[in-house]
Amino acid sequence: MDRNTVIGFVLLGLLLFLYLYLSTKSSHELEAQRKHIADSVALVQQTREAAREAAAAREAAAHKDTAAVKPVDTASFEAALKGTEQQLTVENDVMKVVFSNKGGQPVDVELKKFKSYDSTLVKLVAPGTDNRMSYPINTGSGAADISELYFKPGVVVKNADGSQTVSFRLPSPSGQSLEHEFTLPAHDYVLDWSVKVSNPEKFFTQNNFNFGWNAILGRSQKNIYDERRLASVCYSEDNKFDYISSKSERTFEKPVQWVSVSSQFFNTTIIAQNGFTAGGVHLMKESADTSNTVGRAQVSLQAKVPATAVATLPFRLYYGPNDFSILDKQAPGMTHIIDLGRNMYSFVRPVNVYIIMPVFNFFKEHISNFGIAILLLTLFIRLITSPLVYSSYLSGAKMKALRPEIEAMKKRVGDDQQQVGMEQMKLFREAGVNPLGGCIPALLQIPIFFALYSFFNSNIALRGESFLWSHDLSTYDSILNLGFSIPGYGDHVSLFALLAVVTSFLISLYGLSMTPDQSNPAMKYMPYIMPVFLLVFFNRLASALTWYYTVSNLITLALQFVIQNYIIDHDKILAKLQENRAKPKTKSKWQERLEQMQEAQKEAQKRAQSRK
Repeated sequence: MDRNTVIGFVLLGLLLFLYLYLSTKSSHELEAQRKHIADSVALVQQTREAAREAAAAREAAAHKDTAAVKPVDTASFEAALKGTEQQLTVENDVMKVVFSNKGGQPVDVELKKFKSYDSTLVKLVAPGTDNRMSYPINTGSGAADISELYFKPGVVVKNADGSQTVSFRLPSPSGQSLEHEFTLPAHDYVLDWSVKVSNPEKFFTQNNFNFGWNAILGRSQKNIYDERRLASVCYSEDNKFDYISSKSERTFEKPVQWVSVSSQFFNTTIIAQNGFTAGGVHLMKESADTSNTVGRAQVSLQAKVPATAVATLPFRLYYGPNDFSILDKQAPGMTHIIDLGRNMYSFVRPVNVYIIMPVFNFFKEHISNFGIAILLLTLFIRLITSPLVYSSYLSGAKMKALRPEIEAMKKRVGDDQQQVGMEQMKLFREAGVNPLGGCIPALLQIPIFFALYSFFNSNIALRGESFLWSHDLSTYDSILNLGFSIPGYGDHVSLFALLAVVTSFLISLYGLSMTPDQSNPAMKYMPYIMPVFLLVFFNRLASALTWYYTVSNLITLALQFVIQNYIIDHDKILAKLQENRAKPKTKSKWQERLEQMQEAQKEAQKRAQSRK
């Protein structure tokens, strides 16, 4: 491992730090977004409060009769403008959905197979939150928000295929009808939602369906820091996937097929069977450490209601995990909700989709212990990358064998650094050593590391899986809670992170011992500086990733030891050196030009010294 090898690893580290920095650089943007969304929420609350006051005024006027109380006019929208909220529950084997007749929509969605950080079941729609879907309709007294109107109590019908259908009908004047129909399959995370309307021109101005969705992302992970960082709003516009994460807003100018509000491992998605024509989204991530809210999203979408006597707007609501195989069955492009490589790191997505994920899935299907599955995945990756790294280890071992020759050369040449460089290159050439042999393979492994970083941060299969002292491989392991937070490091001590850092430190020390030229002072301190940076960033990483890194480092140490002690024959290297020295020397044009430049520099230095 020579100087170029260290340079390669330094570049690798710098790229890693840049990646993590760009991934986490959002504190200032979050504050601006928080203020913006707070203003927006305040405006919405004011509007809704005004609507409630207007409804209360209408109710008071309806009851203001000194002689007798007037009966409810069932031929108008009076029954929808005032009423009593009633709820009903339907469930299948994977989720439970609670509906309310106020707005005729789900108000509580609970996933049965996933637990939250506090051991309760994960809720994608939590009761008591302002997580509502809405759209305006025309009533006799003006426009009204559907989420504030009371439908007739829902009716549940069990179908022959095991699904259940829930219907809510809005009280409306004679000749008009509006119905929300939901169908819950027996074994799926979706709700088929149909808005059925008769005489739609009476309900919608110019047949415009203006859908609004206020989505609240609640906490489900122990590591809420990563959960917020990885939260996003994803969408398919003109059948092309895109998303917003740190940016706050996006306006749609082309048809939209679906919009998803996603956290690290779960998402809620609305899929329009006929598409939306336009719209926009706004995302704000919570920044308060004491809050259990991950973020908020406001979605506005427009669609055209068919100009027929009876119209149906078909939608599909997905409430479920970010599972590749499940999302692949919902709508085209929804697998991209899982962050397996985006933007400048999109080049690693094919590595994850076509190599790492299939291999990991194969291991987890045959091995119940996910820690062992990660170990086998590590061995597989090291096996397929062995042609790249073997030359690096081999080059380092050869350069260590040349150390006595280099030391003798330095004594012969003296302090002339240019001459030392020329003689060292000549020595490497004669021994058949490539100085870049340790650098290039290290750089080639960068896509693998970035791919695994995305894979382990987004793989829901690891969620809740324990291994050794880690209770959840999808987040950091903690052997000690500090009781206070260290900026950049956190409030805990991760043992897997410590092991990864210690093994990286041993590799650095070993690499330093292999370096033939140790005259550079910076090289001596490099093994001590890098682990400090790694410790800061590794402490909050998923324990699956730090476990992989630890195993990979142990394999590296073992390979270096075996190659150095059992594969490399130092005597043969020195014999080849002598043999190469005896052969006629041939130089490439690049080497000739380099030596000419170095000779010219030496002559210039001599002339400058003679003038003094």
